[in-house]
Amino acid sequence: MLTLLPLPAFSDNYIWLLHDGCQAWVVDPGDAAVVRDYLQRLGLSLQGILLTHHHPDHTGGVGALRRQTGAAVHGPHGEPLPEPVKRLREGDRLDILGCRFEVLEVPGHTAGHIAYFSKDSADAPILFCGDTLFSAGCGRLFEGTPAQMLASLDKLAALPPRTRVCPAHEYTLGNLRFAQAVEPGNQDVAAYLRRCIALRAGGEPTLPSRLACELRVNPFLRSREPAVRHALRARLSDGADDVQVFAALREWKNDFR
Repeated sequence: MLTLLPLPAFSDNYIWLLHDGCQAWVVDPGDAAVVRDYLQRLGLSLQGILLTHHHPDHTGGVGALRRQTGAAVHGPHGEPLPEPVKRLREGDRLDILGCRFEVLEVPGHTAGHIAYFSKDSADAPILFCGDTLFSAGCGRLFEGTPAQMLASLDKLAALPPRTRVCPAHEYTLGNLRFAQAVEPGNQDVAAYLRRCIALRAGGEPTLPSRLACELRVNPFLRSREPAVRHALRARLSDGADDVQVFAALREWKNDFR
């Protein structure tokens, strides 16, 4: 049996740790000390590191962990990363602790962002999505276009509904408050917000989420829904296409407080 853990780092990051009781892999280790602490506490040996994109809060601990453990580092083919890195493209596969993970190219937040998906886990499929998909949200478009991000989210939305969604940030409460502004009549959003408020009040993470839940509450996966389009009517011209709707939604979120 594999264990999946979100390790809190910085103010709101999660470094994902996957282990079998002996060996471990981590995803986007921005802080080496956090990872070392958990490895020592659980008696684990670090076998590998997965990177989704190049931002420092995702890569800052790579050098120290590689020196201390010898773990192999895997990451996107087109981004600046702390070498040496085994570069990955769409469709590449990795065998990790008995699970086959497939690489998905999901540009938008950054130009070369990738995600890792496995349907082999006994509990439920796993998606490590970095800063592309958040619970009830998506990443800012720092390097990509609205068309790229919409296509990337469509790719992730097509995965099995039971998939455990493992983003790299605890942004859920703020994202759900935006989702309520977009769809005030969405009872799934209201119920999920209540649940997540209770989790955070108890010191628990809201993650991983489930893709089935995200399809009900995440406005960026629901940008084609009539209710979402209606909420954007003052920001859109007549005849706006799906990409223009998505772009307007992302711009609204950028300014939402």
